[in-house]
Amino acid sequence: MKKLMILGATYTQVPLIRAAKRLGYHTIVAGIKGDYPGIAEADEACFVDIRDPHAVLNAAKQLEIDGIATCCMDMPVRALGYTAEQMGLVGLTEHAALLSNQKLAMKEAFVQGGVKSPLFRKVSSEEELRSAWDTLPHPVILKAVDLQASRGIYVCHSLEELSEAYCGAMALTRESFCIVEQFVKGIDIGAQAFVYQGEILFILPHNDEVFTGSANKPIGHSSPLKATPEMMEEVKHQCELAIRAIGLNNCAVNIDLIRADDGQIYMIELTGRAGATCLPELVSLYYGVDYYAMIAEMAMGEDPRIRFNARPGTETPNASRFLMAPKNGIVKSISCEAQGDDVALLDLYAKPGDEVHVFEDGKDRIGQVVVTGESVEACFARLDEIGASLKIEYRD
Repeated sequence: MKKLMILGATYTQVPLIRAAKRLGYHTIVAGIKGDYPGIAEADEACFVDIRDPHAVLNAAKQLEIDGIATCCMDMPVRALGYTAEQMGLVGLTEHAALLSNQKLAMKEAFVQGGVKSPLFRKVSSEEELRSAWDTLPHPVILKAVDLQASRGIYVCHSLEELSEAYCGAMALTRESFCIVEQFVKGIDIGAQAFVYQGEILFILPHNDEVFTGSANKPIGHSSPLKATPEMMEEVKHQCELAIRAIGLNNCAVNIDLIRADDGQIYMIELTGRAGATCLPELVSLYYGVDYYAMIAEMAMGEDPRIRFNARPGTETPNASRFLMAPKNGIVKSISCEAQGDDVALLDLYAKPGDEVHVFEDGKDRIGQVVVTGESVEACFARLDEIGASLKIEYRD
């Protein structure tokens, strides 16, 4: 039986593990020890730091794997690219993985590739921080270059705020620098794409629903994108330029953009893996195809175009949203009512005894829901209805 190594064992990897098992592959989850649901779902577990390319490669060789994959996580992308290239497996290259996993290198590649992206400066000292403030339009956004789930990202309206953000980001990052970039006022949008043997099979733009805090953080997505045909073309054009600039190939792609108030489209970042926050479900529902299966098949050397080209041809509007706790506390009981064929997914992660927090970033989600409908607006109305049924009783 062919072996597929899946990097990561959190709940976001579980659908990929299940899809791989349905396809008849022996699944090996790689990650650190802990109470992670993927460990129980997979056929086998391999305990390794998935941020360490050399450690992952050594484990993959010992296990004699036939393919390697991940989804919804930035953390293992470098190790995936390195291992795939060293072992001759299907996947993005080590260089593309590096560029798509480090924001400064990515921004520099955008410049070389003609991608429209906000102005930026590399910052590794207070002096460079002040220079960035003096030379960039205000406000600015400061970013750690190697984190995920919107961690280490701060919108700053003053030099004092920027200095505080710099200290916060540098305390989180493993790098000796961060970036400060022009803050483009507008609406967050995104896209999912898939590249195989140099061919972009699809680019699917989508709406982003964001939580506004220290920076905009995604809490849900919906498709189709609300845009004019001309704007849709420009979104796809910038996505293609960015994919080529980074050199992404043989991978799913998660893309973040901004639709500025003046109508311009700016590329923020992209990564060589499927997006989180139910974005694989968004692709699956919209196209009527098992997207997780496509990812697994490609990793195992099978042609994902066969599955994608057999899709029904209809496009189904859908939307997803995090479920969030109304206040901090220890859960005594939790429930959420959602019945009907339009409910594609309802997951409650929080359980009695868990400590939950008011939402600040992705780690604070307590569940998620995905629905389909006649339109994006109808999907939002249904999400509101389901969200209103969420009931949490807290311990005294």
